[in-house]
This record gives sequence, C-alpha cells and structure tokens, in this order.
Amino acid sequence: MANRRCFQTLTRYFHSIKSPTPLSQILAPTSAHALRQTLTPKLSHHICENKFNLYSPSALFMRHFSSRDTDKDEDDDEDDESEEEEEESGSENERAVLSAEDKEYEAAEIGYKVIGPLQKPERVFKPYEPVFAVVQIGSHQFKVSNGDSIYTERLKYCDVNDKLILNKVLMLGSKTQTVIGRPILPDAAVHAVVEEHALDAKVIIFKKKRRKNYRRTKGHRQELTKLRITDIQGIEKPEKITPVKTEKKEKLAIGA
Repeated sequence: MANRRCFQTLTRYFHSIKSPTPLSQILAPTSAHALRQTLTPKLSHHICENKFNLYSPSALFMRHFSSRDTDKDEDDDEDDESEEEEEESGSENERAVLSAEDKEYEAAEIGYKVIGPLQKPERVFKPYEPVFAVVQIGSHQFKVSNGDSIYTERLKYCDVNDKLILNKVLMLGSKTQTVIGRPILPDAAVHAVVEEHALDAKVIIFKKKRRKNYRRTKGHRQELTKLRITDIQGIEKPEKITPVKTEKKEKLAIGA
C-alpha cells in the first residue's frame, strides 16, 4: 500500500508540472490503473528530456565517489606548492632590489650588524674570560661567553668570515657583578665571526587523511649559521690572578 501511495503522489506531481490542468482536477480520486496508462508515457518523455533536472529520479540517486575528493585535494596541494614557489621567487627578487640601508635596517631588527670581512693579520680570538652574556638573535636567546660557538637560523646579508656585532644584549654577568637590561643594554655589545652556513638534519613531514587515499611526505632541512663569539663588551672584566708558586719548606728531620 505504501508503494502504491508513493507512486500515485509522484505521478500527480510530475503531471502537474507538465500539464496546464489545475491541481484540483489532478488530485481528484481516480483509479491507479487509469493513472498509469495516462501518465506513464508523459513521465518517461519528461525524464528523458530533463536528465539533469533536480526533480528527475536520476538526480535524486546520484552517487559521489571519494576519488573526486582526492582529486580536489591534489589540485589544492599543487596550488599551494605553486604559491610557495611564487612567494620564494618574489622574496628573492625583493632581496635583489633592497638597498644597503634597507639591508642594514633588517639586520638591526634581527639583532646584528655586519662590520666587514675578517682580515688575515687581525687576531680577534682572545683567550677565555670569565664573563657571560645573554644575546637575542631573531626570536631566540643564547647564553654565550668568549670563545663559544652557536648555531642560529640563517642570517641574511652576511658571508663566511664576516665580523658581526650582536646588539640585542639582554644581560651581562661576571663573578663580581650582574647587569640586567630593560629589556636591552644600550652600551653592551657582543662581537662574533661567521664561521659557516650549514643545513640542519632532515625532518620528515607526513600528512594523511584516512579513507581518502591521501598521503603526503615532505622533507625539510633548516638553514643555519655558525657564529664564533670573540669578545664581550659593556662590563668590567676581572683581572686575571696569576697563581704564585710557594716553595715548600722541607721539614728537617732531627735525628735523635
């Protein structure tokens, strides 16, 4: 009975769309056999003409496969990669266009200043001194002392063997005193030399969406710069105390 009622309502609805007769006459009680004979050819013709109509049965039972979603994901990934390449090329062009003043300003914002290349007769490396400093380079902070080597993110506009001044000094300390900035010490400076531009160990980035046939594997190696600290200025350095050799007095054995 339920199937019969559904069939009657559907036939009346489709007939109301095609026929100019009012809906009251269509909804009048008629036999199911008569409705089938009169409306079946019209319905079949209407469905064949409008295959992609929203009211057609084929549109009501359309199937959506997961492969379409994966194709969209692949297209999105390709678009993201192309956008990243365009951004990288644009940043390289901007670097080429920047003037010397702009480069110096960007380096000062990161926390360093390039003095120039290291000459052969210069002896910037000094023996160890009992003084330490806390320096900020970019968004990272380092506790350094004379002779230490640190790895930072790749510093722009500097080459190997270039002398740098690290301006953002947050704290200085020694055995006798400690100086804390608010937040930076204006008169303090840490001198360093660029030793190497290197790459960090590879990190694997793996993304997956279950039941979507979506897997992406990428690798990343962070660019690093190795700095050697040569001098710390802005604090009184304690004088080196040379140990005095005391002669041991030999005890004379008194013979009995």
